[in-house]
Amino acid sequence: MIVYRSTKDGFTSDVDGGNIDAIILENFKAKLKHSTSHREVQSWWNSLNYMARVLGDDHIPGDAGVAIECQIPLTSKRIDFILSGTDAAQQPQVVIVELKQWTKAERTAKSGIVRTALGQGLHETSHPSYQAWSYAAMLEDFSETVRDEGIRLNPCAYLHNYGEDDVIRHPFYGEYLDKAPVFLKTEMLQLRDFIKRFVRHGDQGQIMYRIDQGKIKPSRQLADALSGMLRGNREFVLLDEQKLVYESALHLAHQAETRGKQVMIVQGGPGTGKSVVAINLLVELTRREKMVHYVSKNSAPREVFKAKLTGTLSPTRVQSMFKGSGAYVEAPAGQMDVLVVDEAHRLNEKSGLYGNQGENQIKEIIQTAACSVFFVDDHQQVTLKDIGSTQSIRHWARLAGATVHDFELPSQFRCNGSDGYVAMIDDLLQIRPTAQNDLEGLDYDFRVVDSPNELRDLIRERNLQDNKSRLVAGYCWDWKSKKDPQAMDIVLPEFGFGMQWNLSEDGPAWIIRPDSIDQIGCIHTCQGLEASYIGVIIGPDLVVRNGKVLGDPSKRSGKDRSIRGYKQVLRNQPIEGALRLTQIIQNTYRTLLTRGIKGCYVYCTDPETQAHFRARVGG
Repeated sequence: MIVYRSTKDGFTSDVDGGNIDAIILENFKAKLKHSTSHREVQSWWNSLNYMARVLGDDHIPGDAGVAIECQIPLTSKRIDFILSGTDAAQQPQVVIVELKQWTKAERTAKSGIVRTALGQGLHETSHPSYQAWSYAAMLEDFSETVRDEGIRLNPCAYLHNYGEDDVIRHPFYGEYLDKAPVFLKTEMLQLRDFIKRFVRHGDQGQIMYRIDQGKIKPSRQLADALSGMLRGNREFVLLDEQKLVYESALHLAHQAETRGKQVMIVQGGPGTGKSVVAINLLVELTRREKMVHYVSKNSAPREVFKAKLTGTLSPTRVQSMFKGSGAYVEAPAGQMDVLVVDEAHRLNEKSGLYGNQGENQIKEIIQTAACSVFFVDDHQQVTLKDIGSTQSIRHWARLAGATVHDFELPSQFRCNGSDGYVAMIDDLLQIRPTAQNDLEGLDYDFRVVDSPNELRDLIRERNLQDNKSRLVAGYCWDWKSKKDPQAMDIVLPEFGFGMQWNLSEDGPAWIIRPDSIDQIGCIHTCQGLEASYIGVIIGPDLVVRNGKVLGDPSKRSGKDRSIRGYKQVLRNQPIEGALRLTQIIQNTYRTLLTRGIKGCYVYCTDPETQAHFRARVGG
């Protein structure tokens, strides 16, 4: 999606007219359905006036294409400025310019990371060259048009307020400067020459139009890419906050050797790339010969990763890399260099099959590792036993004498890169009020369908594309087929609908089994994982009455361990307990509704709830 698209002549005319910022803001509101900060509008005015001066050369064709605020497919990231055309040999070329208003920066010890003034105070962020290169790499990864037409992407950064110093082009950043050169405030002519090397003839903006309208390659899914990562292949480009978290964790892992215990808390909602960063850390720290484990309470992602590594590493080696959260009850203090804890919100107090071992999983993890990295989302706690909140992690870190470092992953890399989709789901489920209360402006295939049969048929149709679309449901039906292979579990007789839960032999690896399209998964087999399209049956445990979202734990299957003991909770704490149980049910469906990369289809078994959802978001 491109916010502003024109030609060089059209762009310079809009700048000369003194209203380029207003034009972009109008397009921004029309296409993204929301406004932006005064600071960003001001940056458009300042930086784009500089770019107009750069383009003021007759050798840069007037019909060269200009695209501003180009959203990278399947992410919420946008490229500042693009110029397109052809070179002297008539080969299609795109110049990507990352624009910065910085006046100074400080060097850090982290690869591709600098420190500069952002908002209030100094903050660490991606080096402009890394950012420009990574955006180009992501665009190339996801656009079939770029690949099929052989379009060359040429990234660079323009810091038009920045004077020469020994920081921004320090040899430490040489790897990224080679990939995307930086031009400073006295180097307008050099940037102009860079552009003229690639854009000699205009294209009327058609190259970027074809990229914008072209096919998007399927998102690279983490489990599929894992074996390649362990062989040293670059499978993922980490963008902005992901890169900062990754480099900071590597830095803290080494710092812990001399400066004492380190605890890193990384907050991020669904689809912000927590697991991608976690697995990248596992691979890199292993390469650096650190003693490191990937840890998760939920066995589903661990089992999927193990299954994908079959034949790549020995079973013993795989088992040594992926651990459950209860593995550290009796571990010696300081045994591990680093523990990377994914889905840390799912951590429990006690460990063991009967929940009678150890004291607290957070405490045990922090004790065991010199450096602990917790990836957490407080809104994804889905059982009464989940205690892995940011507050609890800080509490145990302080008691252990650890230094705590807080980071956030705010950007969306699932749900078609739509930050607004997760905000809409939070508002729809009444987890938190947001301004995104409908589908307007969302580039995501979300539908409320009329029947479970329609839901099943839609997901089966989508599954023909890549066998990565699945059905899930709230755990409101007993797992009868576990003992009777002929029995149906999720039965809705008024529709003649009957399907089984995931097969017992598939277990946590259900989501990647070739024929799992014929079964329905639940929260326990899909949390921490993703599908191309997800179909969700909202059971009677979540209902809407008079516009209020309510949780009804009595409608859950009696076999569901996630709310075991809820009656006692309600007896002991009627008000607080009811709120806690409703939050668990809300969080469960939030997690299910955000598994899909490209789309989500929903059917509610309760008629009033179905009517409420349809009224809010349509069909």
